[in-house]
Amino acid sequence: MKKCVKQITVFGLISVMLLTGCGEHKEIAMDTPTEDGGYAEEESAGPLPASGADGAVAEEAPAGIAEEAADEYDSAAAADEWTKERSRDEAATKGELSDSYLDSCYDFDVEIPDNSGEEYSEWEEKGFSSVMAQPLSTFAADVDTASYSNLRRLIRDGYDLDNLPDGAVRIEEMINYFSYEYEDPSGSDPFGVTTQIGRCPWNDEAELLMIGLKTQDIDYSRAPESNLVFLIDVSGSMFSEDKLPLLQESFGLLAENLTEKDRISIVTYAAESEIVLNGVHGDETKKIKKALAGLEASGRTHGSDGIETAYALAEENFIKGGNNRIILATDGDLNVGMTTEEELEELITEKKETGIFLSVLGFGTGNIKDNKMETLADKGNGNYAYIDCLREANKVLVEEMSATLLTICKDVKFQVEFNPQIVEGYRLIGYENRALAREDFDDDTKDAGEIGAGHSVTALYEIILKNPLDGSLTKGEIEDLKYSKEYKKRQEETPGKTPSEPSSDNKYEEWLTISIRYKKPAEEESNLLEYPVGYDSYEEEPSDDFIFAGAVAEFGLLASHSEYPEDASVKNVKKALMGIDLYDDEYKAEFYELVLLAE
Repeated sequence: MKKCVKQITVFGLISVMLLTGCGEHKEIAMDTPTEDGGYAEEESAGPLPASGADGAVAEEAPAGIAEEAADEYDSAAAADEWTKERSRDEAATKGELSDSYLDSCYDFDVEIPDNSGEEYSEWEEKGFSSVMAQPLSTFAADVDTASYSNLRRLIRDGYDLDNLPDGAVRIEEMINYFSYEYEDPSGSDPFGVTTQIGRCPWNDEAELLMIGLKTQDIDYSRAPESNLVFLIDVSGSMFSEDKLPLLQESFGLLAENLTEKDRISIVTYAAESEIVLNGVHGDETKKIKKALAGLEASGRTHGSDGIETAYALAEENFIKGGNNRIILATDGDLNVGMTTEEELEELITEKKETGIFLSVLGFGTGNIKDNKMETLADKGNGNYAYIDCLREANKVLVEEMSATLLTICKDVKFQVEFNPQIVEGYRLIGYENRALAREDFDDDTKDAGEIGAGHSVTALYEIILKNPLDGSLTKGEIEDLKYSKEYKKRQEETPGKTPSEPSSDNKYEEWLTISIRYKKPAEEESNLLEYPVGYDSYEEEPSDDFIFAGAVAEFGLLASHSEYPEDASVKNVKKALMGIDLYDDEYKAEFYELVLLAE
């Protein structure tokens, strides 16, 4: 059974066992084929969340907490606050939180392996930038979520925040794992944009800017026809329960939600590739699940051969005007053919010109090659998720099916121009390996990020407001930008006087402008949208979404071993989460459990 965290109290041991699923769970198995070619349904792993007719998760409040609070407090407001605090602490530490994510994760019958064989990309964290020296911040959108679910796995397996592998934590993927109440798109725009500014929870000298982008959700039944190729790694390294068996169950969940208009193919690869299914109808569920159930793991890993075969098959079944996509499921451990990140990047960059998108699902522990899987998804115009349990598979492939499979915008880029009259310095949280040069923003040949239907993208900046300017304007890079022209105009109008002071003018002037470039999936010319942001986005009492995203970012600073943590602490993260309502979102409630487990 799975190892639990060591060196904790007896009560803590019981708590962690409950949280991490170290109890008795029934074993997951694929539907077993019967003699007539049908399937006998077997019991699935752990309790999936109960749902009503509308698919919403049924919630149950922790028993007895409210009554106890009422007895001890006469004030209804005080009782309500006490109830929130007690129920969160007790439910999370005793495993009583309704539909607890950690408690219901699949309890694999495998020893926790030595993770020294895992590989992660390294990057250099960027500190604060001076607006006068670097007024533009440019980066590609990112909707990947693999880093968060992998972090959850690592903490559940006993890692503390101090000894997590370098490069394993990408803060933007942690933040973007969760959904937020952002503005919906309006008119012909493909997404809505929400901005909010408030105090930075870990840095008293900075404000925190939240930029939220959200695309329109689309019911998959109304989506274009899909040509999907499941590219499955069946090499020897996929043998353990948390790899191929979990993969089979995961694709089984997806198969149950496909439609007659979908065309499904399956390609496997080990020492060589093999076509298992070719273009069957999506509603042939039993046939698809039978093919999945028959897969076995053995042999070496010729991943590039599998990729070549999958793209050839996707081109053979190509649907013009449809959704053409390969879903690669692997631990990323390629050891035959093209194996380096550079070789794989070159291969996928060439293949994406076919109009076929590539999504990647990572599985397993011990030898996962996160660096290779992220490269494949990024360069293949797709997204990257890590599946650590069946609940995560349900989230990625069922609940977020449209977002995972349907691209709404491709090559999405952000460029933020800060007003040097208002903002002195800034720091983008995360996105280190998504950074772009200034000139890349207007270059339509430069690859960027893809966003699916119903996806949201969040970016956070620490910003330091400017004290009165010193009166001199640096020439050069800033000269031709929007705010430099305004600055010089104001100087001419008020000679010998500082153009603006934060105490008053901040309330009436733009602080920054957000520019976004994107392409429609079938087009190669980008569109430009611009959103000015000013004091009207500032909130003395920010929204729950703002507080939650800030808490995730603060936890990410600690987990990623940031060089700029300022006053970040797990205690502060816990306090922030206790002040907001998490019960309407099981994934946010699960994050609170994870914070307690890390604590």
